[in-house]
Amino acid sequence: MKSNSRLLTPLLLGLLALPFGASGSASGLQSYSGQAVDLRRAQPLYDEQHFVRTLDGQPTERMVVYRCNDGSAFARKQVDYGSDPFAPSFELVDARLDYREGLRRSGTGLVTFAGSGAGAREAAIEGASSLVADSGFDRFVQAHWQRLQAGDTVEIDFLVPSRGEALSFRLRKQESLQLEGVAASRIRLSLSGFLSLFAPNIDVIYRDSDQWLLRFEGLTNIRESVGRNLVARIDFPRTPETAPEEAWAAAAAEPLVDCQLRG
Repeated sequence: MKSNSRLLTPLLLGLLALPFGASGSASGLQSYSGQAVDLRRAQPLYDEQHFVRTLDGQPTERMVVYRCNDGSAFARKQVDYGSDPFAPSFELVDARLDYREGLRRSGTGLVTFAGSGAGAREAAIEGASSLVADSGFDRFVQAHWQRLQAGDTVEIDFLVPSRGEALSFRLRKQESLQLEGVAASRIRLSLSGFLSLFAPNIDVIYRDSDQWLLRFEGLTNIRESVGRNLVARIDFPRTPETAPEEAWAAAAAEPLVDCQLRG
């Protein structure tokens, strides 16, 4: 995948659109939520409401509604896993900043986009056979779980829509720990090579028994301003529950509004 050392403010401002997901065991529609707090101030920021359609235990579609502390929806992400579970098509829309980013498949290949409204910049993604994007990260971790548990460093080419390219990252298990009373693993995502000197790490904590994401710590895909992404801890305390199909339609139709993430 394409990577370079052009430095670096854009990367620090828009590093990743990291996913949050689950390994399911049934077909149908499932739902769960996450709570984001400021990583430095422990101040509530927003909630994430996830809806996941599964078939034979694997996700086929995902919708995430991002809510301010008053419950109003300000952003929505829709994901289609299609034929590539590691690099699904997706689009995130944030009404507060008239911002959108994502990845789509066209007749000529993969195109990533990011920016405000109709002015979003587009770029073709080359050499996409090893690409990992958005919610495909969970599937990638699950596929390489044994290597990570053995202490191996796993290389990953992760899409950064704000830069219009994929960058080379490293995945490595940092420690075993107990979280929420269960055995878990802290896995660190960090940039490879020279860029690692300038960008923060992202830590994800997975439950060992089923690779359920319990916690995320680092730069999120939600922006505080046009040029700055929020740094947060996001906890996912509960595994998915069955949801009625009409919940998907309601989430897709809910108006997005402008709201303040900080009190």
